[in-house]
Amino acid sequence: MKNLQTDVLVVGGGLVGLSTAMFVKQMQPRSSVQLIEKDAALATQQSGHNSGVLHAGIYYEPGSLKARFCVEGNRALRELCERFEIPVIRCGKVIVANTEQEKDRLERLHDRGIDNGVPGLRLVSRRELREIEPHVEGSKALYAPESSIVDFRKIADVYAGIFQNAGGELHLNTEFVSATLQDGRHHVVTTSQEFDAKLIINCAGLHSDVVARKTGNPSDLRIIPFRGEYFQLRKERRDLVRGLVYPVPDPTLPFLDVHFTPHVDGTVEAGPNAVLATSREGYHRSDFSLKDVLSTLSFPGFWLLIGRNIGPGLSEINRSLRKSVFVKSLQRLIPEIEEDDLEAGGSGVRAMAVTRDGRMLDDFHLEETPGAIHVLNAPSPGATSSLMIGKYIAGKADLRINSR
Repeated sequence: MKNLQTDVLVVGGGLVGLSTAMFVKQMQPRSSVQLIEKDAALATQQSGHNSGVLHAGIYYEPGSLKARFCVEGNRALRELCERFEIPVIRCGKVIVANTEQEKDRLERLHDRGIDNGVPGLRLVSRRELREIEPHVEGSKALYAPESSIVDFRKIADVYAGIFQNAGGELHLNTEFVSATLQDGRHHVVTTSQEFDAKLIINCAGLHSDVVARKTGNPSDLRIIPFRGEYFQLRKERRDLVRGLVYPVPDPTLPFLDVHFTPHVDGTVEAGPNAVLATSREGYHRSDFSLKDVLSTLSFPGFWLLIGRNIGPGLSEINRSLRKSVFVKSLQRLIPEIEEDDLEAGGSGVRAMAVTRDGRMLDDFHLEETPGAIHVLNAPSPGATSSLMIGKYIAGKADLRINSR
């Protein structure tokens, strides 16, 4: 088969890859833009397993890419959903504090959210919290009325439709294998087609570090997969939760604690925990990939990360294996919750970028090499921020194309 010549090749058909391809095609209507996805459908990995939350932008360091992109992305996605008649349910969110230490953290979160421009954000008393969430226990809370829920798979379909209608081409069941840079072009081998591309944009998510290395990026970052497991509230007990209910985050821990998340289909999830996955696509405990395990265990940064978080890590494993422990964590938010109220739910896998010295990257992270742009860290709020991330990357691609 003859090599397919293209100006831009986007690797990865999740929300970020689709948004990027869409914006590149809009900015460069005369350029050839191809997107490859290894699965048989779009948005099947992180994008299809996320919480469905349209985040307000409370948690993130002012001035960071997360803070900038989340607040603006929330507004832009609402406009896109209205345009394409995708339901957005404005359910609101409470972040609940009980101890004095938690209340101090809540005050700081409030200030950070205000700095980030989160609309309508305010602190509420125990009495007002009970009016918002009658079953939630807390002495004080932070209330974000604009927090919402949406089906991000429908948003992914919209991105894909806009991209294709503009002349972009999608290639499913097409897995990236290798790339060789020669005479200013990448020769890319996939499982179904070979491409010659002037520019590769790596949006491969859980496999982004692998694609980066195969494209000649010497980055020391490694993707370590963490599975987040959920329970669901029984249908008869869904009325315990009206909106999003979160605890105050502990800054000493790498992940948020378990919380309650309603979905557009009426279900309510409780979770997630955070346990090391034995496969980059390890959505079930039985999923195992020797290659992925060796990739994790052979990386010095993993052992440094584990050494710094051994206590929380063991606690997460205990909570994963024992439903009663999971329930006790949830009871800190809703004391009425009992084991029988919970049914088995789904799970997601977070692609966590870890450095060689054992740090988990907090902000979105891009790296550029000759002929390539790599998105190596786009965790939550990556879905909410996907329009802004895609536009940002496409702007970099546009500059490269125009400079030739």
